Amino acid sequence: MTFFERLEKTTARERAELAESAIVVDALAGNVTHAQYIEFLSRAFHHVKHTPSLLMACGARLADDREWLRAEVAEYAQEEIGHHEWILNDIAAAGGDAEAVRTSAPELNTELLVAYAYDTIMRRNPVGLFGMVYVLEGTSIRLATEVAQAVQNALHLPSNAFSYLMSHGALDIEHMGHFERLMNRLDREDDRAAVEHCAKVCFRLYTNVLTGIESKEAA
Repeated sequence: MTFFERLEKTTARERAELAESAIVVDALAGNVTHAQYIEFLSRAFHHVKHTPSLLMACGARLADDREWLRAEVAEYAQEEIGHHEWILNDIAAAGGDAEAVRTSAPELNTELLVAYAYDTIMRRNPVGLFGMVYVLEGTSIRLATEVAQAVQNALHLPSNAFSYLMSHGALDIEHMGHFERLMNRLDREDDRAAVEHCAKVCFRLYTNVLTGIESKEAA
């Protein structure tokens, strides 16, 4: 069993809990409101904007024997720069206030997700950050394109209000193939364990981020 296969197996329960959350089920069925979609994008903005910084912080803290991984992290960070602006463009195209989102504070669950990622890098094992990468990119592959189509059909919004979801559904398929190869190169058990632990925690935290959208709408 490769490490990536092991990661898929050991996080299966957490992955299923996210996929079975009410907000995800409703989104796939097109049972979402305009306010919920704007709120989803707002929360995405507040974690996506940290991705380059998280990757750069990870690269800076990798030991010399992981130089090969530092080079990969640097390339990945470069690719991720500016993606949060796509989200603001989507918010504007969907009729939301993009500038208000830009200057807003993140809600608690999103802030905790980001804070945990930084904590993993600074206090634990920086390689563990790939657990968060696995959660967010893996979720995009499984759900992004399908959710985007269902929400667009339900809300009758223009296609340019879905650039973040639609691009990541396709883009992350390529990223995940590369991610799988990187994970299978990890040959230290402490690195593998760190990725697994971070992934399990981030699945739970990201489920809270999405569930909070449903709770806010109900309130």
